[in-house]
Amino acid sequence: MPCEGCMERDNVSTGATMEFFLLGFSELLRLWVLLFLIFLIVHLVTLAGNMMIFMAVVMEPSRPPMLFFLCQLSAIELCYTLVIVPKALLGLAAAEGGTISFLGCAAQMHLFVALGGAECFLLAAMSCDRCVAICQPLRYAALVSEGLCLRLALVGGLAAFAIALLLTAAVFRLPFCQSHRINHFFCDVPAVLHLACTQSYGPELPLLAACVLLLLLPFLLILASYGCIAMALLHITSSVGRGKAFSTCISHLTITLLHYGCATYIYIRPKSSYSPDRDKVVSLVYTNITPLMYPLIYSLRNKEIRGILRKMLRRKKISQMN
Repeated sequence: MPCEGCMERDNVSTGATMEFFLLGFSELLRLWVLLFLIFLIVHLVTLAGNMMIFMAVVMEPSRPPMLFFLCQLSAIELCYTLVIVPKALLGLAAAEGGTISFLGCAAQMHLFVALGGAECFLLAAMSCDRCVAICQPLRYAALVSEGLCLRLALVGGLAAFAIALLLTAAVFRLPFCQSHRINHFFCDVPAVLHLACTQSYGPELPLLAACVLLLLLPFLLILASYGCIAMALLHITSSVGRGKAFSTCISHLTITLLHYGCATYIYIRPKSSYSPDRDKVVSLVYTNITPLMYPLIYSLRNKEIRGILRKMLRRKKISQMN
């Protein structure tokens, strides 16, 4: 039974006209100018870094599978930050937070979950690519093609979109209490679920199912891939060859740990342990810092990316001289 003071949405117009208030970082009113500048600079650098990698890979005529996956990852990160950060910046500019419509909140949640899920599937596909490259190096070109990579990315994206749609529909069918103040800087699932006027654990079941499909299954595939990689590395007698093979996985491992570490903390836990302040800090890292670090990690660790960026800069210098 809904709790006292809940607002039941008996018709479409009620849901369409409902608004939520995003508190954001309203408890830090004295620091809003500094926070706004930091958010803005990080956002612009993130956009520039991911756009640079995306354009560099797109302009490269011959793209090996890993570069294709990096292009997909950069595109996801670009969309990821554009879904969350501009609205958060507007809330900071207002100092005390900002409003978001019912449909706008649902759309933001759906896109955020869908893009995060697509990234999980993409990381799983990248781990399989590394597994084939290390375990079956002679057959790698025959087994992994650009068409296969495109199909994997498409299937992962569509699956994440469908699961996110079902989760968002389940969350926004719940009755919400009269207070529509979301103690967060965007419409994250735990923050919106916290407003639901239910005393049972039923509303958490769709989130649990989405976590199993979007987080656990890709993570198990990543673990299986790295298990095969570890077995293959044990059979390499040369320490130089072993280190060279493992070095191709370091960037992917780093990104996987960052992505899954934050996502696991936020989503795989009961509603009773929800802490708005801790969630905002972790989400801040998840939505702003990690997308900034991804292009830095890959541009520093990946020789192919560094080579493409050098060629881009060389072409730019030549065009300026002409």
